[in-house]
Amino acid sequence: MPTQNEIRDRITTTIIEALKSGGLPPWRMPWAADPNAGYPTNVSGRRYHGINPLLLQIAAIRHGLKSKWWATFRQWDLLGGKVMKRPDDVPPGEWGTSIIFWSKTTKTEENDHGEEEKKTIFFMKTYTVFNVDQVRGDHLDRIRVGHNITSTAPIETYEEADKVIEATGADIRYGGNQAFYNRLGDFIQVPLREQFGAAEYYETVLHELCHWTESRLNWNRREEGYAMGELVAEMGSCFLATELGIPNAETLPNHASYLQSWLKAMENDHRFVFQASSQASKAADYILSFSRVAEPEPEEVTA
Repeated sequence: MPTQNEIRDRITTTIIEALKSGGLPPWRMPWAADPNAGYPTNVSGRRYHGINPLLLQIAAIRHGLKSKWWATFRQWDLLGGKVMKRPDDVPPGEWGTSIIFWSKTTKTEENDHGEEEKKTIFFMKTYTVFNVDQVRGDHLDRIRVGHNITSTAPIETYEEADKVIEATGADIRYGGNQAFYNRLGDFIQVPLREQFGAAEYYETVLHELCHWTESRLNWNRREEGYAMGELVAEMGSCFLATELGIPNAETLPNHASYLQSWLKAMENDHRFVFQASSQASKAADYILSFSRVAEPEPEEVTA
């Protein structure tokens, strides 16, 4: 059984390799106007959190998978689906995708005063999941991409995104040529909506809303560093865009310099991407909480 450090190192290496391979970062998930595409979700209906959306998206890109629905071998079996045999061109152990869940246990220790104290210890467990595109079963077609597409082309509207943004009650001010969150004044400043393409507008506002959550979620950006703060906001806005059916903008300001700073941080500290993805998930969930019924507590915590 791999150690906690080995699991963390393996996952970080996977993400570093994906970033170095070129193209957009793996958290910038492809968008499709289909209810079965989008944010990675278990067949139980529970969205994946933390590091897992990145790992699932990397696997989807690698194997050409389109659906957002994933499950373990046993879950598919219980649903009457049969996981396909590993293709010959896929190396052993890489057909399924390893994701992590956090479990906890308690242990009793003696403190400095000789008194017994119970301590909670978190540890990582890995599970292997498969996308519905890797599973046989005609009855599962209803959750494959393309099954629910009608002959009428979908209209590109993002009313739900507007409702999510408005429901936060955040003070968003329009004008000028800069986008930022003013922590002292607790307001978001963005250029006029007409100055953006649709995707760029929503992604910019959602990015700044993720910064807006920092003080509300008791996260110290100064202590964690600028690169971490920007990665959290970048991931969080992409998670939200995918959840709300908004195509991720194709460009990212200072794309090359951001990637280099993130790569360096990941290579120097394999906890970096775990912390960023965990906080990004919390930021996205917090923003959605104003307009949606809360989901059960996420399975991951910061590594």
